[in-house]
Amino acid sequence: MSKVAIIMGSISDMPVMQEAIDILKGFDIETEVDIVSAHRTPDKLFDFSKNAHNRGISVIIAGAGGAAHLPGMVASMSPLPVIGVPVKSSNSIDGWDSVLSILQMPGGVPVATVALNGAKNAGILAAQIIGSHDKCVLDKIIFYKESLKEAVNKASDELKK
Repeated sequence: MSKVAIIMGSISDMPVMQEAIDILKGFDIETEVDIVSAHRTPDKLFDFSKNAHNRGISVIIAGAGGAAHLPGMVASMSPLPVIGVPVKSSNSIDGWDSVLSILQMPGGVPVATVALNGAKNAGILAAQIIGSHDKCVLDKIIFYKESLKEAVNKASDELKK
């Protein structure tokens, strides 16, 4: 069974990152959640990044605010796909510092980046990556996307009444 690691630089990121946990739970994908600070716990960051694939992790979602080095540092040391979630934090410049820190990675160190506070989409993207080789997860994603379409069609019908 595939597992997704969801890490964040600070407990203050948890309200945003909870959306990734919730959507993955809806797809019945196991998650491992932890706080790993790129600046305050570098040894933990190195150990996590270098060994996540040995613990059954398939995808890493890393949320960070401010300077937002966590996703890129993880990607520099892990062979796994990393999805960065820029978090608008109290010390942020409207979140742009986080967005650009995660988005502007050098060649050879990719980080898939979602919108500011976009942890739900990070969870969906992680599920889609897993679904590319797990038919059970793929079927759940297909059902989820169909439910999105149905919700829009229902709202459209209600609007016309």
